[in-house]
Amino acid sequence: MTTATTATTATTASTAAQPHAVGVAHTRIEARDKVTGAARYAGEIPFTELAHGWLVLSTVARGSVRSIGEDAVRALPGVLSVLHHGNAPRVKDDVIGALGRPDPIVEVFQHDRVPHAGWPVALVVAETSEQAREAAEALVVEYDEEPHDIAFHADRPGIYTPQDMEATKGDLDTQLAASDVVVDAAYTTPEQHHTAMEPHAVTARWHDGRLQVFDSNQGSKWIADDLAGLFSLDPAAVHVRSEHVGGAFGSKGLRAHHVAAVMAATELHRPVRVVLTRRQVFATTGYRSPTVQRVRLGADPDGRLRAFGHENLNLTSNLREFVEGSAAFGRTMYDADAHHTVNRVVPVDVATPTWMRAPGEAPGSFAVESALDELAERLGMDPIALRARNEPTVGPMSGLPFSSRRLIGCFEDGASRFGWADRDPRPRMRRDGRWLLGTGTAASTFPAGAVPSTASVTAEPDGTFTVRITAADVGTGARTALTLIAADALDVTPERVRVRIADSDFGPAWVAGGSMGTRSWGWAVIAAARDLRERLPLTSGEIPDGGITARTDTAELIAALAKKERYAYGAQFAEVAVDVATGEVRVRRMLGVFAAGRIINPLTARSQFVGGMTWGISMALHEEAVRDEASGGHVGADLAGYHVAAHADVPDIQAEWIDDPDPDDPVGIKGVGEIGIVGTAAAIANAVWHATGVRQRDLPIRPDRVLLAEARRDA
Repeated sequence: MTTATTATTATTASTAAQPHAVGVAHTRIEARDKVTGAARYAGEIPFTELAHGWLVLSTVARGSVRSIGEDAVRALPGVLSVLHHGNAPRVKDDVIGALGRPDPIVEVFQHDRVPHAGWPVALVVAETSEQAREAAEALVVEYDEEPHDIAFHADRPGIYTPQDMEATKGDLDTQLAASDVVVDAAYTTPEQHHTAMEPHAVTARWHDGRLQVFDSNQGSKWIADDLAGLFSLDPAAVHVRSEHVGGAFGSKGLRAHHVAAVMAATELHRPVRVVLTRRQVFATTGYRSPTVQRVRLGADPDGRLRAFGHENLNLTSNLREFVEGSAAFGRTMYDADAHHTVNRVVPVDVATPTWMRAPGEAPGSFAVESALDELAERLGMDPIALRARNEPTVGPMSGLPFSSRRLIGCFEDGASRFGWADRDPRPRMRRDGRWLLGTGTAASTFPAGAVPSTASVTAEPDGTFTVRITAADVGTGARTALTLIAADALDVTPERVRVRIADSDFGPAWVAGGSMGTRSWGWAVIAAARDLRERLPLTSGEIPDGGITARTDTAELIAALAKKERYAYGAQFAEVAVDVATGEVRVRRMLGVFAAGRIINPLTARSQFVGGMTWGISMALHEEAVRDEASGGHVGADLAGYHVAAHADVPDIQAEWIDDPDPDDPVGIKGVGEIGIVGTAAAIANAVWHATGVRQRDLPIRPDRVLLAEARRDA
């Protein structure tokens, strides 16, 4: 029988060695579905009797709701419901989920208080999205407005140091005083937003006694458990799926629109969809806090660091503390006799910040890597030689060994590829017509962690294998990477493996975040596959109709890991052209060389590196969210007013890597999702200095800032 023959193939898969899939470029498993439109995103899945919700956001930055004119709106065509603090179901306010307490904005419609501009005050539900929007815009909400304060600067009152946010080794002031050369400089980065291509969307319904949620998120089990906690439901009664996600970058956790949709679906007994506009995304889904950073470096004439000081300040909301941990960047990077690093926060009347690609490392690297370039200039040293001079042998603060560390290897390889040796170190020496040309470099790093996850692998009667894991593919190619990992672990071709993800019923697994997704999930998949292979030879005859399944949990494996400093590293190189008559800065070419563990799929890994570097260009030259202090709200909260790098801004970008497998990981993975943005802005800023002879310590490097710097230089 054909089935029996195929089954025998499945049971003896381990005896016929297959070519390795890991490390070979593979197109995405779902690529055809995405480019043909067959892939359904959260806002596109059809449902019978689907109703549409539209959030109404506060227009004041502080105060309380006096009245909501719902009667007039309920009379409009198609309107089904108006939810607000006076009639909404109660939710719990003490939920602690897998990633801590959800943002308090999820406790929506629970009181009349307005803590910041853009706070959700109502949800209008109608038969169509057009009717819901029209009714929401017609809803009259009256407020008792109170004075608000959103000002953010380094000397304002209310600044404090959160717990465990300060680290010290040695006496910084003593070592600064003993240093021959000192850099003491301040750097700033602005508020920045995730701006994923796919806006946030969710559909909620009750089906067969369970709450079903179809969402765009970074972890379906995470969302399911938090919703169960908020609504006091049995976790088994909540089912969340998120098959395709069009970008996330830290913003797609549980938010107000999830909770509002569940409330409406519960009231109306029909599916309810809420899709946020771009402006609503800016107001309600988090952002990267602005930072004010001070870096103090002291060195001997040969470049050896005596002192390394980094102070970071970010804003947070009056609702919940959030720390943009920029000052942690240098704790593992450079050796020094004395280290002092501290993160401080100040609460103001704004929405709570959240994680955004390379949280802490992206802004922190701009300050530290810019300051190191300034130190190299004052010492008359090559910037790469300065970094090599201060390369640690163990963790500078922890004293722990490194799992592997090839930062200098990245610089050496990158310098050769980029032509660094041909660089005249003197600034303002190269011209191309009206353009001044400069080159710069900076280091990258990002933690390489793993979190316990569960997975199952099933040997099917037809000779294929099905992997089930609550992973999330937010555009990174995770589904494809897991297919390759599973194929090698099972010793079969990728065509015989089907990976199912993004379903909370598959059990606990880490979210797509912290560059830990593929490593955490891959470990669980490998463990399950190995367990299954041990069981398959014991079976006889055909595999039963239900297949044979092995399920594993990596909690014990990860807990047994030896304590080490585990990081990915990289070296960024940039060449820029600056027109000092107009202030325009153009990046002409970029190169990033990374030591980021074993590369599972070179095709999608390169895409992640280049994507991060592109975002770094955007961070350096474009991105800047501006708030109106009078209203407390954003100015230009859309992609017309909030500038991001477009195709015309993206030059020749090359991403390469050197061999650097993690010896303690079963596949050798470290993670590639976030390191591409780290150090990029600093490399560009350093190149702008090399071109103009003037330092840019505030992002973005706008034309007006370049012109002002030129005016000061000429003066």
